[in-house]
Amino acid sequence: MTYDAITPDTKDWTWVLDRPCPECGFTAGAVTADQLPEIVRDNATYWEVYLAGDNVRDRPQPGVWSALEYAAHVRDVHRVFAERVALMLTEDEPQFANWDQDATARESDYAGQDPDVVAEELMDAADLVATTYEKVPPDAWGRRGVRSNGDVFSIESLGRYHLHDVVHHLWDVRSAAKQATVAAYDASVATYVQATSFSEQTRSLLDRFLAELEPGDHVLEIGTGPGHDAKALEAGGVRVRRTDISEGFVAHLRKQGYAAACLDPLTDDLRDPVHPDDPYAAVWASATLLHVARDDFGTVLGRLAEVTRPGGALHVSMKEGDGEEWTNRGHVEAPRLFVYWREAELRAALEAAGWEVLEVGHADGRLGDVWLDVLARRRS
Repeated sequence: MTYDAITPDTKDWTWVLDRPCPECGFTAGAVTADQLPEIVRDNATYWEVYLAGDNVRDRPQPGVWSALEYAAHVRDVHRVFAERVALMLTEDEPQFANWDQDATARESDYAGQDPDVVAEELMDAADLVATTYEKVPPDAWGRRGVRSNGDVFSIESLGRYHLHDVVHHLWDVRSAAKQATVAAYDASVATYVQATSFSEQTRSLLDRFLAELEPGDHVLEIGTGPGHDAKALEAGGVRVRRTDISEGFVAHLRKQGYAAACLDPLTDDLRDPVHPDDPYAAVWASATLLHVARDDFGTVLGRLAEVTRPGGALHVSMKEGDGEEWTNRGHVEAPRLFVYWREAELRAALEAAGWEVLEVGHADGRLGDVWLDVLARRRS
């Protein structure tokens, strides 16, 4: 694979130490020195998942590294920063050698490396630098080092600068998170269908949702999955357009005789292809938008509002919590990315996207988690 099309990154990123990064959202001031090891190790687990993907070598567009190339770079970033911190601990204001990341990518042939090897090496490198941070004495965080261009760092500011680099590269390959999650569902369709059924816990939510509608109303379902909720909705007298981002679930539904569309609510046309000018009466999105990246969530909610009539209903269920997590709990063997929300921020996101929140229920899940069940109405 040629590296001629890759545009070298010549930007000076030191400004991220003073203000939030507008792209990835990293805020250096929110990270304390003692948090560095845990965040570095947690970041590495994401790359382990991405490197297991089938399309890990695919560049999303000319001039942009693949997930494999980014992962190899992150591995080397960890190694470089471990060396620099070690120097700062043993020498007075050491001068760091210049590191040309683009030259390294070419010379090391990032694109041709083995993803399994890179995954193992990245985890080892992350643990090495995390351990290095853990060994910094409390009175040594202010020790200084000088980059080849003259920028002066303390160990603490270098750690934050390092952390932004690896966090930002996760943002660079954010599409890989979606792909890995979708692939996990595609690989587990049969198991998921056999192990699940319509939850009676959902009955009261569905009945409250139907109370906002009239018989014959058209409902857009986001994330139909095995189709249990769609059947219950139709039994309640409404028409349902079944959609799912998983090709595996869509194929399953079609085999059962249902019309279903493979649709990404972030990027695809959400309108009814038969009657594109007629808005939906409501949207049902049960336990599906919890896989949407936090930065994309408001966009998805806004796009759903655009295709829903004024006064139309929305059901959304999310898991309560903070941050995000890769987990294979439930009926899917491979890990999926879950994004957690608190009620206040969830309400704010819905309101900002054009929805009036009517109710937010809190329900205990079977795995010990808590669900936020939202009923909202499209504002005029």
